[in-house]
Amino acid sequence: MSDTQQRIDDLVKNSDIVLFMKGNASFPMCGFSGRAIQILKACGVDPKAVTTVNVLEDDAIRQGIKDYSNWPTIPQLYVKGEFVGGSDIMMEMYQSGELQQVLTPPQA
Repeated sequence: MSDTQQRIDDLVKNSDIVLFMKGNASFPMCGFSGRAIQILKACGVDPKAVTTVNVLEDDAIRQGIKDYSNWPTIPQLYVKGEFVGGSDIMMEMYQSGELQQVLTPPQA
């Protein structure tokens, strides 16, 4: 595994919610990244609880995340180490209620 792949793997596995995006939660730099943040907010997720990775600041991460997930577009959402998808999949899952279930831990 390359250094970049190892960095991505560590980020994904050491944070509950990771969003690889263009920009950050406060200042998304593309419409799809902005939509991903809005969907997370609509699910009741505090943007401060999301680890965001600005792919515009690191070309190795920008390309590496596409290789890591075998998914060609950004943003990419990971929850508890699992790849969820991009903003279109997030929207579909939100509308069906599935994303809320993925993001909300089961109540004991």
